[in-house]
Amino acid sequence: MASDQNNQPRQIGGELVIPIIAVVFTLYFFSTIWNSPWTAQVSAFLVGGVLLLVCAIFFVRCVMLLRRGEGTLGFANLVTMEDIRTGRVGLLFTTIAYVVLIDRLGFTLTTFLFLTSSMLILAKGRNPAFIALISGVMALTGWAVFIWAFDTRFPHGLFETAMKAVLTDG
Repeated sequence: MASDQNNQPRQIGGELVIPIIAVVFTLYFFSTIWNSPWTAQVSAFLVGGVLLLVCAIFFVRCVMLLRRGEGTLGFANLVTMEDIRTGRVGLLFTTIAYVVLIDRLGFTLTTFLFLTSSMLILAKGRNPAFIALISGVMALTGWAVFIWAFDTRFPHGLFETAMKAVLTDG
């Protein structure tokens, strides 16, 4: 079964970009946790293993499409107007901004900004107060679990520095 009414093969080359990047990132991530505590290693390998499994299933599906002649490795659908309308391009830039800003702003504030902007893009700007509230709760939960409780080495910024001062000085 072909992908559209004209019986043109589906171009899956563009669909392979993110899974390939995910596999490369996961393998790199695995290489960085060898000296971490065993609990962190177990968690990382569980999450990474699930990601690798999902990617492998996707790759098998793509190979099957290619073998049946229902797909090609074309990239014409990599970026389309639909990507702009649905917010995919905005999500890409939001993700890049998160990676660039996390060292400067710290984990909690950057996570809050990322979650808020991503959800606003996906919701097309609806319910901004609710989205900000949910993002705040999620970012604070991340701070409480990863930085305060487990004392991980996530980047510290203004919020983390202020909370450390409040919690140690009373």
